[in-house]
This record gives sequence, structure tokens and C-alpha cells, in this order.
Amino acid sequence: MARPATRNLGRLSEIAQVLVRHGFGYVFERHRLTDLLPWRERAAQLDGQPSQRGRALREALDELGPTFVKFGQLLSMRPDVLPPDIIAELRGLQDDVRPFPFEQAEQVIEADLGLSLERLFLDFDPTPLAAASIGQVHCATLPNGRRVAVKVQRPGAPRQIEADLALLYQAARIAKERVRAFDFIDARGLVDEFARSIRQELDYRLEGRNAEAFRRDFAGHPHVRIPRVYWSYTRPRVLTLEFLDGTQVADVDPEVVPIEDRRELAYRMTEAWMTMIFRHGFFHGDPHPANILLLERPDHIGLVDFGLAGKLTDDDMTKLTRLFIDAANENVDALPRRLADLGVRYPKEREEQFLVELRELYYRYYGASLAEIDPLQVIREGFQLIYSLNLRLPTRFVLLDKAIATLGSVGVELYPDFNVFEVARPYARRLMTERLTPRRMARRARKESVRLAEILLETPYQVHDFLEEIRDGQIEVGFVHKGLDEFMAKIDVVFNRLVVAMIVAGGLIGSSLIGIFAKHGPQLLGVNLISVLGFALSGLLGGWLLWGVLRSGRL
Repeated sequence: MARPATRNLGRLSEIAQVLVRHGFGYVFERHRLTDLLPWRERAAQLDGQPSQRGRALREALDELGPTFVKFGQLLSMRPDVLPPDIIAELRGLQDDVRPFPFEQAEQVIEADLGLSLERLFLDFDPTPLAAASIGQVHCATLPNGRRVAVKVQRPGAPRQIEADLALLYQAARIAKERVRAFDFIDARGLVDEFARSIRQELDYRLEGRNAEAFRRDFAGHPHVRIPRVYWSYTRPRVLTLEFLDGTQVADVDPEVVPIEDRRELAYRMTEAWMTMIFRHGFFHGDPHPANILLLERPDHIGLVDFGLAGKLTDDDMTKLTRLFIDAANENVDALPRRLADLGVRYPKEREEQFLVELRELYYRYYGASLAEIDPLQVIREGFQLIYSLNLRLPTRFVLLDKAIATLGSVGVELYPDFNVFEVARPYARRLMTERLTPRRMARRARKESVRLAEILLETPYQVHDFLEEIRDGQIEVGFVHKGLDEFMAKIDVVFNRLVVAMIVAGGLIGSSLIGIFAKHGPQLLGVNLISVLGFALSGLLGGWLLWGVLRSGRL
């Protein structure tokens, strides 16, 4: 049992060395973690600039390997854990790793599908199109002549991921025990969240179901194409999709593709994600430029890589739609209420301040092109507003925030003069018109009527349960008294002074009785010595009590 622990400690030391090499040595010194380092020489330090520390952390995670890259991607969606400058840098992390040998991919395919590669495909390109931390994609041809993209899981990926997760759990334990600055973070909960996410990615059938749902949502769409899933060629470690022949947005050359085509591409991308969020409630969570393809025309795009997807309830969609319509129509005064509907919480007494700050932030950037906006500055100002007002953010919108931020950065690269309101305004009008159609309003009225009827039917039973709890003495009433702590502190002071006064009075009475009745024992100036000491101690306590009362200004 000692050997795995020793190996884990060695890997932790290796991780510590990488962090020190990238300038984070001061963290180990400040929190007395230098026992994780096999040497004591001083490494290069960061210059303290926010942008530099974010870049250094991104480079360190890149060097540590695929699992840590994915962990960095998770952290980029947690503004409650990291400051905005580091989040902006971590959002640039991409899965770009060395591919594994074709022979290993062949073994995985044949083991999962149960047939040889020659019987499964007419041809199979041994050179992968792309490689990521968990798998890689090969181009192939089915027996019916259809071109497909075959995603194959990296051999030993589950074992490597479990080993890295064990290290992350160990690091979380060390952070909790020895780094007081991380007390506000639930480190183990963070690793738990990451573990659930990455373990889901190990089953490619889940990604296939996501792809099928997107294909169903965009069936017949004139501008967006989703690849078909070939389920007979899909297993937990193998995913076979229709091959989309196009150019990754990451490879679009501004000097070759005309600016009008790039503008059209940015427009279609933005509209596609608006459709996912506000119409379908199911959105692609990772719109980085390698996952969006430019097809035969600039107004035709294809989407790939469906491992990360977000789901919104119908209620979420309705509230987001109202927020979106108000923002597009410059109805800034309604935004605090819309944000509150989504779960953003702020003190009621600071609502006016929140509105003023929100209005100032909104009009600072409204109508500006993406080229005129520094995304890092917008993120920083947004979170400064959140932190200054002690706002509480709903965690279910974290992935949505990450997707929108990524999409915005892709838009900047494609067409710097693109104005998102140019797309948002007509889309908001269409969305509002659709939501006010008689059929939709009748369906919503029917749905609300059913809900109200259910509440009405439950009411007598709830009243009965309430009365039974009263009869059985199970009802507990809790009171919250504002300013109770201050009141209790004052009560404590009063009682403490009363106790001291009683001690002084008792000391004086006791000393007097001793002085009168004591005939033997040592004396001072004809008075019993114990009586003299009692008078002196009582006098000191009485003087101290009087001085405290005079200092308080309350006689």
C-alpha cells in the first residue's frame, strides 16, 4: 500500500516543480508547502501583473497534460473561485495533444465493434484529423460509400484519468488542511464536479445522444448542419458521425476569405446559438473555432464535438428571453428585475445602486463594435460590480456564460466590426412576436391553469397536514431579530457590571463584619488585617466599575 502513496507524492512533487518553473514558487513559500519541492533553490517569480499570472497558469496546465487542461477548462467556468483575469486566460485552453498510434486505435475499434477494420469500413485513414485528451478522430468510408468521422477513445484513458483524479483529490486535501486562503473554496466539491464531467465524457454514447438531439432541433434549418450519428458503429469507446466537409473557423484566413463572407459567418454563428438558447433550451457548450465548420457557402455552418452541452428548463428560457428582449430594446430599468427572476440575489436596500451601476455599464458598451471592446475589461467590470454589491449568482448559468464568452471571442477574430446588437435586435423582435401568438398564449394559459388546479386540489390536504402538526406539537417557529447581536452584547455588559457591583457590595459588607467582630489575628492600625485587605480590594473594584461607567457616558 505504501508504493502508490509514494508514487502519488512523486507526481505531486513533479506538479509543484512545473508550477514553480512558471513563477508560482511564492505560493509554496507563503503557505509552507516547500516540503513538496525536492530542492530549495529560488525559482523565477511572477511580476505580479494579473494578465501575466493568468498566462503563466495556463502554460503550466498545458505542460502538466490533458487532464489538467480539462480541469483548467472547468475552472474557467467558475468565476466564484478565480478572478476574471485568470478566467479570461484559462478560456484559451484547448485540447491539443499528440495523437496515439493507429495500431492502438484499430485495436479499440475492433474490440468495441467486434469486427475487423477491413470488414467495418471500405477505407480508414490512419492519420487522425484531430487529437484530444480523451480520443482522436479519423476519417473513414462505410460499406455504403458514406464518408464518416470516427472518434476513438485513447487506450488506457479511464485508468489515466482515475490516476489524475486521485492526485487532484490529494491536492484538494492538502489545500484544505494547509492553505487558509482557500477556505472559501470547497476544493473537494470542485474536484467532484470535474470528476462527474470527465467520467461522462468517457462514454461516447452520451455525446452521440447530444448530437442526435441537436440534429433533431436543427432539422430543416437553412444555415446550420449537424452530423448524423451511425448507432450501429457507436459504442462507449467509439463514436461514428457523418463527415462534414468544411473548413474549421480556426483555419479561416482573413486574407483569403472576403470580409463580407466573414461578417456573414459571424452573423450565422451568433444566430445559431441564440436559437439553441432561446428556442430549444439545449445549447452547445464549447463553441471554440475548431468545433465550428464553414461549409460550401459562408451562410452555411456545421457543428461538431457535442461532449459538452447545456440544458435550460422552459422556465429558464422564458426568463432569459425576457432579459434578452429588454437588453436588445434598451429597457435597462427592467434588467435588475429580470436578473432577479433568474436567481441573481442582491440586498433590497441596494437595488437603486445596482440599477445605476448596471445602467452605466450597459451604455458604456451598447452599440460598440466588438473591436472597440476589451473582453477582459468587460469581464473584470462585470465581476467587480457583482462582488461590490455582494450579488449571488446561480451556478446553473455558468456553462451558458462560458459559451457566450467563447462565442464572442470567436466573433472578434472573424469580423472585428461585428456588432452583436445588429443580430440581437431583429431576433428579439421575432422572438417577442412568436411568444405573443394566440396559439402560444393559449398553450401557456392551459399549462398555468393545470398548475393552478393542481395547487387548488392539494390545498385541503396541506391544511390538514398543518393542523395535524399543530395538534402533535411538531410546529417550530423561528424568529429573526435584526440587531439582536448588538442588543445581547449590551445585556452582557449590564450583567457584568451588576455582578461586579454585587461583589464590591459583598466585599464591603464582609470586611465591615470582620472588622467589628474579629478580636484575634494580625491587625493594622487597630483594624483586622483581613478586613483591611477586603476594603482595599472592594475599593479597587468599585473604582474600576465607576471609571467604566463614566467612560461610557451613561450614568
